[in-house]
Amino acid sequence: MINWIRVRELIRKEFIQLFREKKNRPMIIIAPILQLIIFGYVVSTDVTDVTIGMLDQSKTVESRMLVDAIDANSTFRITYYAGDDKDLDDTLLRRKVDMAIEIGPDFSSRIRHGDSAQIQVLVDGSMSNISSKAVAYLSAIINTYNQNMIKEMKRRDIKYGRIDARIRSLFNPNLESRNSFIPGVVAFLVMLTSLLFTSLAVIREKEAGTIEQLIVTPLKPYELIIGKTVPYILIAIGQIILVMIVAVLWFGMPINGSPFVLFVGVCLFLISTIGVGLFISTVSSTQQQAMMTTFFFILPFFMLSGLIFPIENMPVIIQLFSCLNPLRFFIVIIRGVFLKGVGFSVLWPQFLYLAVLGTVVFAGAVRLFHKRMD
Repeated sequence: MINWIRVRELIRKEFIQLFREKKNRPMIIIAPILQLIIFGYVVSTDVTDVTIGMLDQSKTVESRMLVDAIDANSTFRITYYAGDDKDLDDTLLRRKVDMAIEIGPDFSSRIRHGDSAQIQVLVDGSMSNISSKAVAYLSAIINTYNQNMIKEMKRRDIKYGRIDARIRSLFNPNLESRNSFIPGVVAFLVMLTSLLFTSLAVIREKEAGTIEQLIVTPLKPYELIIGKTVPYILIAIGQIILVMIVAVLWFGMPINGSPFVLFVGVCLFLISTIGVGLFISTVSSTQQQAMMTTFFFILPFFMLSGLIFPIENMPVIIQLFSCLNPLRFFIVIIRGVFLKGVGFSVLWPQFLYLAVLGTVVFAGAVRLFHKRMD
């Protein structure tokens, strides 16, 4: 039988010890909010301000129309007019612009004769995801320019069969990458703080020399584990509530699903992260070693979560390895609740994965902790 009075006093002692250190207070309350605000603005793949270097060798009405069409678009901004090819290449090389466009001297003459006029577009491929979107936007502008030129040359509307594609984006109508990233950032911040604090829970007792005092008390091993983990579960739940309020009020994130579904997902997710933190705390000897081990886990968790890089694009062996990552499944849950408004009927595979993974990880950490105490 669990003696809940002993557990309650251990939990109270853990809270007192945690908040006694002034350095911990801003980390628990202020740090997640600041990190969410910073990540919410920084982590984005939207293309909003592409600077262009322009080399117009034609200098005719037709080339001027193309230049004006590009510059009039809110996505692009012509900031540099090059004098020659070398100047244009050097501007892109030195990252003074994001894209370079060269219009050849025979641009207008080829158009007037009904031939295809080529322009050269150079992009900085070091940012491939941004570059591909910028090229897609530019292609749409050029396509509109072509249609306008045909009407101008023929002086009448040309009617022909066409495909009328009416595209809708579900769950994120404006395709704002912020709406996709912020739920994942919320999940990552909760994982970061729960892992970090739990991994230091037992280490502090070891370094302070009080772990032996706890062992000789009437506390049973599982009571000690409950007393050590419950405070950080409560703190993590409080943090996710706090950062969700900031996400909704500051960034205007919608919550289309049930908060209860999200709460269950958070609890299952925390079982896994707290278990990993307890494992780190058990096998580490010093706080520095625990922190280094924690960050060793955090980077693979982040990279294999699907937050930035699609898991489907990874090699099969890496996809299988990512199944050991609780963050992967929790991101699907939190995005489903925030954006899609779905519940257990759709997200049950992720809940099942988290339940199994959390049970195995937490049970293994408890068993190892029990052996170390013996």
